[in-house]
Amino acid sequence: MSGFAVVGTGTGVGKTVVTAGLVGWLRAAGREALAVKPAQTGYPPDDDAGYVADACGTDAAATCLRRLEPALAPEVAADVADVELSYAALREGVETAVAGADPGVVEGIGGLRVPLADGREVLDLVADLELPVVVVADSGLGTLNHSALTVQAARERGLTVSGVVLNRYEGATLAERTNPDVLAEMVDAPVHTLPPLELTTPADAVTGVRAHLPADVFPDGYGPD
Repeated sequence: MSGFAVVGTGTGVGKTVVTAGLVGWLRAAGREALAVKPAQTGYPPDDDAGYVADACGTDAAATCLRRLEPALAPEVAADVADVELSYAALREGVETAVAGADPGVVEGIGGLRVPLADGREVLDLVADLELPVVVVADSGLGTLNHSALTVQAARERGLTVSGVVLNRYEGATLAERTNPDVLAEMVDAPVHTLPPLELTTPADAVTGVRAHLPADVFPDGYGPD
């Protein structure tokens, strides 16, 4: 598969901002990158694919396979809304989208263990597609446990973890200042820090990510060069 996944340690850690930044960075370099959201819950108002498209200035930058109104894990949201949600269909749709992109960037839903459909989780989808992953996490107190467990879960399924992005990093607390080095030792992977971005418009996500993250945040072979 020509792509990678951006996964989080949980909900609200900044996966969409990082995804938008990486996809926009690639498209600015002439790549036909595409953000792929397998399922969006809490829609409306939540629309991660729409945010990425706005950030990149084109609908060609993002797609979402299914949108569900309840703000719950996809499998739970489908049950509450009494609609069918098929894991096989989601997997096939993501495979098709990623195969036609350069590269496809699959954005997770919540954390890796979030129920997706038919008893399968987000982790199952990423593992079935054998995508390398970029992990996005909070930068403050508590992130060591959440991040290390996420990396462990991915590696136990044979996935390559290219690195961790500690989002909204200010270095304002002792925990924040020590977390990057400690986490890098714990997970034996690069740990990058991304400061709080001034997101006046979605396009600011692209500018901010390019300004503050190194090019090696991308998994090997998928960078803008």
